[in-house]
Order: sequence, then structure tokens, then C-alpha cells
Amino acid sequence: MKTFKIISFVCFALVAILGFIFAAIYLFKPEFMPYHADAVSMEWVEVNPDFRVLIIALMRVAGGGWLATSLSITFLLIASRRFNNDWLKIALVVVGLAALIPSLYATLYVKSHSPAEPPWIAAAVAIFLLLVALFFDLLKPSK
Repeated sequence: MKTFKIISFVCFALVAILGFIFAAIYLFKPEFMPYHADAVSMEWVEVNPDFRVLIIALMRVAGGGWLATSLSITFLLIASRRFNNDWLKIALVVVGLAALIPSLYATLYVKSHSPAEPPWIAAAVAIFLLLVALFFDLLKPSK
């Protein structure tokens, strides 16, 4: 049973780490991502400076969302281990899915409406990891 808890912890932690990586990228990158350039068929230097301001602002909002989500997942993961409450584990998954489902939708939308290859697989894998983690975490020993 302890193995299931370890698998669950690792899966949850990987989702948080992935979120922190995306947060760092979107909070600090000085221009849009290569897939953004592909989506609009323009390089960063070709984008109107007024639109650059808006794009950077939207990237910072996305980065802030990932930071908030990853911090929440981290604190809920620690609390769920310390207090061993199932509702904390479920809350952790709900917080993660609240960020990941819209991210998956947005990246698939860009993929289907442009020549870009956005990182939709990252969102899909993170959703899968959350669900696997919850499954293993809620397994109870048979008596």
C-alpha cells in the first residue's frame, strides 16, 4: 500500500513541478513562444509594439495562474499527507483540473486553427497524472 502512496505523491509532485516550469517561462520570457510565432505567422519583431504589450501581459497572467495553481497543489499535497484527509486530495485534483482543462482546450484550439504546435501534450499528461495520483491515493487496503 505504501508503494501506491509513493506513486501518488510522485505524480502530484510532477504536476506541480511542470506548473512551476510553465510559470517561470510565462512570467519571465521577454517575447512570445515559438509556437505563438507559428500561430500568427510572424516573428516577435514583426508584431506591432502595442500588441506586444498585450501579449506579454497575457503571458504574465498565464504565468501567474500557473504559479498560483502550482503553489496550491504543493500546499494541498503537503496538507493531504500531514492530515491524511481525502477531501484535500480531491481539492488538489480540482485545483489542478481547473487550470489544466482550459489549458488543454486552449492549446488544442490553437493547434486546430493554426499551423502551430502548442504544448497540448503537457496539459494532457498532467491531467492523466492527476487522475492516476488520485486513483492510487484513494485506494484503501482490503481487510
